Amino acid sequence: MVITNPFDLRTVFLAKHAQHVVLIHFPIALFISAVFFDLLSQWTKRQGLADAAYYNLLAAAASTIPVLATGLLAWQLQLEGQKIKGILLLHLMLACLSSILICLVWLVHFRARRHTTLLPSYRLALEVLGVGIIALTGHLGGFLSGVNGQG
Repeated sequence: MVITNPFDLRTVFLAKHAQHVVLIHFPIALFISAVFFDLLSQWTKRQGLADAAYYNLLAAAASTIPVLATGLLAWQLQLEGQKIKGILLLHLMLACLSSILICLVWLVHFRARRHTTLLPSYRLALEVLGVGIIALTGHLGGFLSGVNGQG
């Protein structure tokens, strides 16, 4: 058994899929925090909470780009570009849907801020749907990585 140094930069940056596993937590946490802040701002009518929601959404949307890129890279490196099927295919489709929903929710907030209009009420349904799709995507990703079962 070979023990690698956890502080070796080659281990950190050249692991076959480690970057995706690490990066995925950022858009998940940022989006869920944004939804929480948005719900609180809706309830309390505090602009500071609405601002926190907006900037968390912005960061979540931006962070989906490297997450999708590293996910595709992990597929290429781990499976050498084989045709995907089963849980991996479902995970990929839900990941793309999650990213679209995150960007769509940010866009709704962006347009409302830009035109100084009230946020549409349908955004709350989009946000809750986004949290659900993200949770399902993460659950499937856990199975693929071996955290929730056999990988």
